[in-house]
Amino acid sequence: MIHGLFELPWWGVALVALILTHVSIAAVTIFLHRHQAHRALELGPVPSHFFRFWLWLTTGMITREWIAIHRKHHAKCETADDPHSPQILGLPRVLFGGVFLYVRESRNRDTLRRYGNGAPDDWLERHLYTPWHKLGIILMLIIDIALFGVVPGALIWGIQMVWIPFWAAGVINGVGHYWGYRSFACADASRNIVPWGILIGGEELHNNHHAYMTSAKLSNKWFEFDIGWFYIRIMEMLRMARVRKLAPNLHFAAKQVIDVETLQAVIAHRYDVLARFLKSLQSLVEEECARMTINARESRLLKRLLKKDTATLILPQREVLGTLLARSDQLSKVYAMRTELEALWVRSTANHDQLVEHLRDWVSRAEASGILQLEEFSRRLRQYSF
Repeated sequence: MIHGLFELPWWGVALVALILTHVSIAAVTIFLHRHQAHRALELGPVPSHFFRFWLWLTTGMITREWIAIHRKHHAKCETADDPHSPQILGLPRVLFGGVFLYVRESRNRDTLRRYGNGAPDDWLERHLYTPWHKLGIILMLIIDIALFGVVPGALIWGIQMVWIPFWAAGVINGVGHYWGYRSFACADASRNIVPWGILIGGEELHNNHHAYMTSAKLSNKWFEFDIGWFYIRIMEMLRMARVRKLAPNLHFAAKQVIDVETLQAVIAHRYDVLARFLKSLQSLVEEECARMTINARESRLLKRLLKKDTATLILPQREVLGTLLARSDQLSKVYAMRTELEALWVRSTANHDQLVEHLRDWVSRAEASGILQLEEFSRRLRQYSF
């Protein structure tokens, strides 16, 4: 047996593997995701090139391919053109075969042309990292064996090779659009897997990211933790990074007049507004389902369809929802009010004065609706502020 420079006990091998894979996770979330794909922060030359070099050693991924595929995912989320939607392809296929979906999409020249703009294009990228992208992982194998011996080194290397494909391409792209909690009602199925983003660098907070995709910070609630943001703040203090964008802070002001500031706050926090709207009406939905005496399957279906973004409903779902809503005047009214509220942030041709008037009219009608839950929500909506 060939011994390496360091002879480690079993727990030492496990610890080294965890540390090395965590560096790879940090490189993906900070460099590829937040810096390259979304331009949420700027990185100095030292961390930027270290992350690029480390990803070449440990993943063989090409920066331009990664950011292009990820940007296309946001642009085509939960549609047939989404490279890796478990809502379309099924969770098992994305969870266990995410890496193959990534490789398939990386061969799509149109994806790279349309979504890969702004990727590094220096001498190293053109002559080493892109054409010799598999050389890095071979070099990593040699380094691991030289440091830790044949068996431990090969084991550590094997863990490094499957870590990103499973956790990033599989768990985040799969489970992150299938299971967990939603803080924001964005127009996709994204979910926060757990509130503590440590193992996958903060990417566990996937719903938060889809709500504010250009934010350098993925945590949003007081109980959430994003370790990637922790690293960014350290680099910022060392003048190695500069944060460009963050999610806007939500404030509530004790005011009754709906003005331009209210409008701007509602639009900026539209996913929060819609999430609070849906949450505030849960008791009404329960009451109406009981009153309509529909069976358990129809009740579950109604609740699921009401939570979906109206634009993502396919024709059969719209027909089913329309049939169920026809049994309740109150739910029909609430759903119509929701559609009108969503229209507030998609009216691109209306000016501020028109939108403010639309919001005032919506709140006025909600408060006069006779539906307690809707009245309480509308009073809260008046208080949105920056």
